[in-house]
Amino acid sequence: MTIVRFWVSDLGTPRFEVDDQRFRALGAWAVIDISSLMGVCLGALAMVDDVARGRAVEPWSSAHYDLTLNRHRVMFSNRWADDERGEYTFAEYRQVVEDYLKFLVSRPVSGYVRDYWPELPEAEAEVRLWEETWHRAHPYRGRLC
Repeated sequence: MTIVRFWVSDLGTPRFEVDDQRFRALGAWAVIDISSLMGVCLGALAMVDDVARGRAVEPWSSAHYDLTLNRHRVMFSNRWADDERGEYTFAEYRQVVEDYLKFLVSRPVSGYVRDYWPELPEAEAEVRLWEETWHRAHPYRGRLC
């Protein structure tokens, strides 16, 4: 079952829709905080893996959202919109973040040339950049991208 469906708008920006409005905050968080930045999504997936393995993670905090997660639940709040709050199971959160990475990888290739590994597909270059930045192998390498 897909919790949140993502697509690219006519303007080239990520958009989402949900059947169950309970997941609205989760979809909004993905398109606002992760946006089109695959490296940010890779960071969220690394947090997912860390939590799944029992490692403590720092809360996610941005200009728009605060998020705390553990093996059982994830709590969201939008700093600017009181109606964008949510509590989800860890499994629901994991599925949405994994689906969002799949969405980012599936987007049409853009016309820009990256400064880092322009000869590689975008997903592979982003994983390599993440690994060089964080000095560890990305736990989702080869799984979704």
